[in-house]
Amino acid sequence: MKMSKSTHTRRYVPRPLAQSKLLAVFLFAIWVPHSSSANDESRPNVLFISMDDLNDWVGCMGGHPQAQTPNIDRLAATGTLFTNAHCPSPACNGSRTAIMTGIPGYVSGLYDNRQKMRTKLPNAKLIPKYFSKHGYWSAGSGKILHYFIDANSWDEYNPPKETENPFPRTLYPAHRPVNLKRGGPWQYIETDWGALDATDEEFGGDWLVSKWIGEKLSKKHDKPFFLACGIYRPHEPWFVPKKYFDQFPLDKVQLPPGYKTDDLADLPPAARKLAKNRYFAHIQKEGQWKQGVQGYLASIAFADAMFGRVLDALESGPNSKNTIVVLWSDHGWHLGEKQHWQKYTGWRACTRVPLIVRVPQGTVGFKAGTKPGTVSNAPVSLLSLFPTLVELCGLPPQEEIHAPSLTPLLNDPKAEWPHMAFTQLMRPNNYSVSGSRWRYIHYRNGDQELYDIKNDPYEWKNLADDAQYAHQIARLKKHVPKKFAKFVPAKTTELIKLKWHPATSVKTPVSKPDGNPCDIHFSNQSGQPVDVFRVKSNGEMQPFGTLESGWFKPQRTKPGEVWEIANKHGKRLGYFLVGDRSAQAIIPKQ
Repeated sequence: MKMSKSTHTRRYVPRPLAQSKLLAVFLFAIWVPHSSSANDESRPNVLFISMDDLNDWVGCMGGHPQAQTPNIDRLAATGTLFTNAHCPSPACNGSRTAIMTGIPGYVSGLYDNRQKMRTKLPNAKLIPKYFSKHGYWSAGSGKILHYFIDANSWDEYNPPKETENPFPRTLYPAHRPVNLKRGGPWQYIETDWGALDATDEEFGGDWLVSKWIGEKLSKKHDKPFFLACGIYRPHEPWFVPKKYFDQFPLDKVQLPPGYKTDDLADLPPAARKLAKNRYFAHIQKEGQWKQGVQGYLASIAFADAMFGRVLDALESGPNSKNTIVVLWSDHGWHLGEKQHWQKYTGWRACTRVPLIVRVPQGTVGFKAGTKPGTVSNAPVSLLSLFPTLVELCGLPPQEEIHAPSLTPLLNDPKAEWPHMAFTQLMRPNNYSVSGSRWRYIHYRNGDQELYDIKNDPYEWKNLADDAQYAHQIARLKKHVPKKFAKFVPAKTTELIKLKWHPATSVKTPVSKPDGNPCDIHFSNQSGQPVDVFRVKSNGEMQPFGTLESGWFKPQRTKPGEVWEIANKHGKRLGYFLVGDRSAQAIIPKQ
């Protein structure tokens, strides 16, 4: 990796006036500064580590008494831990897009996982691109964005950025599901867990990410670097080597401390609907709750071990004294709290995430550096990471940033902080606001919740209907955006593609609809007109008209429904089986 050498400051020696003027012109010509005001040698490196779907089940945050995260705890002991940090969105795409661009969903219009970042923000500069523009070498490995790399934003990536696939090879069981059978087509296929008879190296995945990042940290570079490390676990599926499961014997696994059986009793209708997404009830029915908790704890322990490899490589290498370290998670995760499993909610179990920042002494934007073991309880948003890093590294402020820098809190964790953390839920006017003590959740139908976190950290008692707390709601709502960008669904071409099953002698399966309605978008690329049929649960073929060659047609459907395609002579060509989300149904050339 060849990079330009950094520029060294020259000592000035007095000369005769005329000669000095000539020298000044010469020096001006050769001393065209970088876009940044600081030279390469004075600027710190940045190690930017994300973990996927990690809630507060971290040792230093106390979210679960059995969580084993010695390496995350080690970083917290040497930097600043933010115990009241919240994600910009409780979904991967919205959160990661907001973090990496500094632009929240209510401004960009990117609200859910099906939308594409570059459709909504075609010209936005990501953190790595902004740093590259100002003299940094920007590289990364693993999942930083939502299942793509955005090649133009990086100088180097692993796997190669041209593939737009951020995942290295990963070992998964040959036959799945392993422990949790699918409850129906509504269930995400990756919701499963189990111990693998494999070493970390054989597993690959995050081990390969940590290996590549570690190798970069072990070298001295000609430029300051922005190095992003995307650790995928504890994202589903929870398959990791057996030794991590062994740390949590099943008979000793403790259920989530935030679980309460009647926790939905005081919730408004919109909240109850959001809470019950079928997963938790199915897991309980299958007797897999403890196994799921075990799988999550094991996956966290594995992720922590992979982070430990990265931290070891930094601390034993040549970049340990001048590298800012930031560790964060894109959002939390429910394991039964509020009768919910997964993410997508405004409750604290889902919005509150680990955030640790360590800044070395002498850093251009913060000379004092962070004091070891400091803790801030101020309500902060991960949206602040972009402006914080820009300030710490002495770069010019980015124009479209929508959050304050965290530098005042790094300097003094108890500093006055007039801000609150805003989390945008999946649609406009759905959100949560997190303050130092109070949390407010609002749904677009007007339903609301209010919690006193000091006395009710698990949000068991909704105070929104109690008139004596109306002033708290009013105070929190002052931090709500005045305007929300319109939600525009993902373009058809951006949706996943359903598998095409060519016709055989075997009869087409019948529909077994189960789940919330979704859309499929038929695209006839067969080269001939075709007839579209829904195969009913009794095997009857229900016609839905003719689709001419080259035509598109959206169709409302449900997970588990089967759609058969035939030519104009009645010959079966094949069928589609609808999955758990909206998708394209491309009829291939015959």
